[in-house]
Amino acid sequence: MKAAILGGGVIGGGWAARFLLNGWDVAVFDPAPGAAAALSEVLDGARRALPMLYDRALPVEGRLQVAATLEAAVSGADWVQESVPERLALKHEVLGAACRVAKDAAVVASSTSGFKPSDLNAAGARAIVAHPFNPVYLLPLVELVGPDTARAAEILRELGMFPLEIGAEIDAHIADRLLEAVWREALWLVRDGIATTAQIDEAIRMGFGLRWAQMGLFETYRIAGGPAGIAHFLRQFGPALKWPWTRLMDVPELDAALVDRIATQSDAQSGHLSLRELERRRDDALVTILRGLRRRGQGAGEVVAAHEARLPAPEGGLSVRRRVPVTWTDWNGHMNEGRYGQVFSDAADAVMARCGAMPGDGDGWSFFTVETTIRYLAETHAGDPIEVATEVVEAAGKKLRLRHRMTREGSPLAECDQLLLHVELDTRRSAPMPEAMAARLRDFG
Repeated sequence: MKAAILGGGVIGGGWAARFLLNGWDVAVFDPAPGAAAALSEVLDGARRALPMLYDRALPVEGRLQVAATLEAAVSGADWVQESVPERLALKHEVLGAACRVAKDAAVVASSTSGFKPSDLNAAGARAIVAHPFNPVYLLPLVELVGPDTARAAEILRELGMFPLEIGAEIDAHIADRLLEAVWREALWLVRDGIATTAQIDEAIRMGFGLRWAQMGLFETYRIAGGPAGIAHFLRQFGPALKWPWTRLMDVPELDAALVDRIATQSDAQSGHLSLRELERRRDDALVTILRGLRRRGQGAGEVVAAHEARLPAPEGGLSVRRRVPVTWTDWNGHMNEGRYGQVFSDAADAVMARCGAMPGDGDGWSFFTVETTIRYLAETHAGDPIEVATEVVEAAGKKLRLRHRMTREGSPLAECDQLLLHVELDTRRSAPMPEAMAARLRDFG
């Protein structure tokens, strides 16, 4: 499969990363000076962050082409994503040229944050809206607007994204309209001297932003209504909507004084960090939050879990293939020793799952680890690609002995000898395993 990305900035680069790291070939066209270097930086960040979301390895990365022309990029593509600046005349030009070259079956989509499909197609194009959020390679939401978005939604789900199909056209779709409301109010708070940029950001990230990450708006307020639910909440707080708490429909003039005030406060807030440092902090925090939500099966974490379930399990003698998440590192900057135990425990589970020896495959039994010996051979860091090769040393009677070898691109990182006992769960005592199970375990790899 091939994706063509037209415009390789922050959003276009994020789209390129999302496709590329899910095994698609990607052709990027962007005639702007320095576009290739900017794209490379976005891809470097994505290669570090996205694989850390999962406990399985992503597909083999696709091939990247920096195309010399739009036609070369679009030719043969199954998905064409326009991500040029928000100027309607420019979008007409780019989408029109893309539609003249694209395959009839290709999805042609625009990343526009504001224009409707009817606006985009007024000059003869056939594009849908596929509006993502930055960073595209980590945040799953894509707003889809158009007459036929079913196939696009299916492809996006395969990429680990969450397509939100919107049935009616409206300027700025859904999410940006909500963001704009908060943004307008924040600008007034700064202009009127009520709050600084730092205070506004703290109010969001220390409070309701955390609730929104898992429940959104209406579900949060449903809880706020107590046992009587959201109807009680609306009756109690609804009248406040008529009070002068907001300047929602007013927009402050972004004159030089206000722009300077915002820029000065923002510099004081985070000007000591480079753009790349800010992006890494953002990505590491998002990975941490998304992995936490994934464990709970909530919000965007549910999308990550569903995508991981579609990723192929390791084959042959390999029991683990993955990246080390940033949440596994300690204050020394390397993987905590307890996480080695988790890796080797996951390796043992993978062996048993492939051999039909997990508790769900039988009735009332399991394997309990009774002894492990781990040898630490080299440091392991966040983002490192690791593999574990497992050998079944013994599988007979009550005993299952495994030997694990963890490597990074062929270099040894750690080794583990593990002894497990077959246990009857009703008595919590060891017992001989069925011979057929033992034979499958001995044939592992």
